[in-house]
Amino acid sequence: MIPYGRQTISEEDIDAVVAVLKSDFLTQGAIVPAFEQAIADYCDVPHAVACSNGTTALHLACVALDVGSEDLVWISAISFVASANCARYCGAEVDFIDVEPETGNLSVNALQDKLIQAYQLGRMPKALVVVHLAGQPCDMAEIADLCRPYGIAIIEDACHALGAHYKTKPVGYCEYSDLTVFSFHPVKPITTAEGGLVTTRDDKLAARLRLYRSHGITREPTLLEQKSPGGWYYEQQVLGFNYRLTDLQAALGLSQLQRLDSFITARNHLAKRYDEKLSALPLTPLLQKKERKNGYHLYVIRVAEEKRDRLFAELRHASIGVNVHYIPIPAQPYYRALGFDPANYPGAQAYYSSVITLPLFTELSEAQQDEVVHHLERLV
Repeated sequence: MIPYGRQTISEEDIDAVVAVLKSDFLTQGAIVPAFEQAIADYCDVPHAVACSNGTTALHLACVALDVGSEDLVWISAISFVASANCARYCGAEVDFIDVEPETGNLSVNALQDKLIQAYQLGRMPKALVVVHLAGQPCDMAEIADLCRPYGIAIIEDACHALGAHYKTKPVGYCEYSDLTVFSFHPVKPITTAEGGLVTTRDDKLAARLRLYRSHGITREPTLLEQKSPGGWYYEQQVLGFNYRLTDLQAALGLSQLQRLDSFITARNHLAKRYDEKLSALPLTPLLQKKERKNGYHLYVIRVAEEKRDRLFAELRHASIGVNVHYIPIPAQPYYRALGFDPANYPGAQAYYSSVITLPLFTELSEAQQDEVVHHLERLV
């Protein structure tokens, strides 16, 4: 089976992890801060706060914004369920914004219509979660222009998009958002095995992220409410979580980060090669927009809806590890039980019913890619 994605691990990565295993600290030593600083430098942003995975990063972003049970959060209708669950963990009400079928990314027109309706109803969202699907950044300038007059906070769900660029800036720069969330799952651009991270330009949000990721506990003398009687003293100031990344994981991420740009170059090369080899077939890759560099976490094609399911099954039968990213979140039983009807998101339905994710990862060989193309030519 040729998988749709997999990690790339080098001897340098292994050596970095072994070095931590031989050190005095496996969990909370010097490597996590070094990894955070390296990501902050890469994204040209003041703050990067690492945590245990992409889902906890999303949750921390909502907590940092003080999302609660009286609040409403909007989310792109096409994403992994964690993009919406993070707000539900805070007790918030959620709603969804439809997407562009040709990109799978949030539709600016749908957002504009939703804002007009929300303003008329007097029920505006506290935050918007914008998902950069498959590694292509959304229309962030337009989205920010629509949201900022209403004071709506923006969270970029960039779990697919480390290494991508919007206009001249790296995703994670937070020019058009309050916070940006990354994931380091093995199939993502770089991996820490499991891990996540949040970037922000806001000092107060960064402080809240750090506090809540570690039980709500601080030892920082300037933050203590009581005068410290000794170096052992700490305070739990809020009800936080154990969402910390370990030095073992950070060492792997720090090593991988040195090769991120080469990984993104390889993914873009393979994507371009797919574009060329599939151009004569009756299928369409996701539309790529101007003024952005895709991180190409995924390579997604659209086919005729009546042919998608059979093509998917036949490719799997041929040992091609295709996948579908994603089922619309409003179509999931949990969210249907909350009253959501997937028919209210026609863009998301049109996208979902026509897409297949093809294998794409850094070490995918041209021979493997040619095999994928051969079966598509045979079956389509």
